[in-house]
Order: sequence, then C-alpha cells, then structure tokens
Amino acid sequence: MAPKWRELADRFAEQIKGGQYPPGAQLPQIRELVEAGEGSKETVHKAYKALEAEGLVTSTRGHGTVVRPRAALKRLGIARYDKAKWRDSDEVAFIADRVASGRAYKRNEQTQTVSRVEADSLVAEGLGVQVGAEVYARARLVKEGVQPTHTLTSYYRPGHVEGTRIVDPTPGPAGRGGGYRVLYDAGYEIDHMREALFARIPTADEVQLLQLPAGEPVVELHRTTYTADGTVVEFAVGIHAASRFAWEYDFKVPDSAQDKKG
Repeated sequence: MAPKWRELADRFAEQIKGGQYPPGAQLPQIRELVEAGEGSKETVHKAYKALEAEGLVTSTRGHGTVVRPRAALKRLGIARYDKAKWRDSDEVAFIADRVASGRAYKRNEQTQTVSRVEADSLVAEGLGVQVGAEVYARARLVKEGVQPTHTLTSYYRPGHVEGTRIVDPTPGPAGRGGGYRVLYDAGYEIDHMREALFARIPTADEVQLLQLPAGEPVVELHRTTYTADGTVVEFAVGIHAASRFAWEYDFKVPDSAQDKKG
C-alpha cells in the first residue's frame, strides 16, 4: 500500500493532467489541506515535493505551489500520416501527436457526430462537388483529459464512405487505424495531401467549445486528401487552440532545376 503522501501526490497529479488545475493555478496551501484532514504537514509537504520533482508544479516562498505551464503538443506534419501508423498499426493522427509529445491518450478523447449535410462553397470546392450536393460530415472534438485541443470536421462523398465505419458516430477513431484505414480497405488508399493554415480570431461558439482564454487566436487547417490518381477522398477543416500546439514539418527540400534536367 502506497504511503499517504504518495496517494495525495497521485491524486493531485491526475487532477493537474485532467485540467482541474490549469497552468498557473495555485494548489491549496499546506495548512488548508492539513485542516481538511488530508494528512499532517509533513505528509502534504512530501506530496508537493513529489509533484515538483515530477515537473508538474513549482514552489516558491510567497507564491505557494503553482502548476507549471504545459509544453504545447507537437502537431506533427508529414510524419503523423505515415501509412505504417494507421495501415499496419492503430496510431491515428491525433494519437501520433500525443506519442510524439510523450503525452498519454485515450481513444475516447475523440468524440464525434456524423451527419449528411449540403456542401457549402468551401466544402464543395474542397471535395470537387456542386454547391448544395449532399456529403457526409464527420465532426470530431478532441480533448486532452478534460481540456479541448481542437475540432476537426472531415467531409466525404457518400459514394466513398456509405456503409463504412466512417459514418458510425461511436466515440473514438473509426475502428483500428481510423478513417484512413477505412478508406484503404474500401479501395481508396491515400497518396498525397495538401494542407493550408491560417490564424484568426475565434467565433463566440469556438471560444466556448474550446474553452479558450480571452484574446487567444485559433489556427484553422484546411486539408485535402487524394488517392494516387488525384481523386479527392476527404476534405477536412480543423480549428486548433493556438497555444496548445507547436506545428512541426519535416520534408525534403525540392530542387526544380534538377527535376527539369531529368
């Protein structure tokens, strides 16, 4: 059985990681916990020292014990779509980001709703369909613990996904390997994609949904996914809390002059 100070430290660690104590929040004073029956002064002090050793808090005279700012999640570029991750394993894109960041995850931290909607001008252009055409919208909200990190809505032509797990609204990825594995099994292997990013002021609904602090912008992502023959099999729009991600891209530098010689 773990000593009481360890149990107390583990409880606070879980609350910090779950977002109940956000970065910059002050933990209760030692005397407050002692008075609340959480243990002796020595017990609480040991628990807080353990949290400090684990890098979760800082303790300074006059400021108490404060939750440290959390490093932004790595939002991988090309590497997050590695076929080996979703075709041969079960590491869908948001999980790949967590693994690269050394952070824990649960599959049900992605929830979703699936519906048939009429394509607006943005979606119609992205998918290459007529404005007003019926398409599937798979809208996901992704959280880390209890804190939302981003939304991602993927749009598909019905003929590509009808009857597949992509249109199943069960929380979590669309089965083993997620949506790209579903497309692969249906004969639509993804080959290349284009991503466009831009920052903007969030809407009131986005502030509420992503639990954004005052003044924080969002990064909007537009992703178009193609098969080798150029067929668009997914157009996605993501809204990311700007401070919660560090975007990372690794790619070979092109040399168009050499290409022309070849």
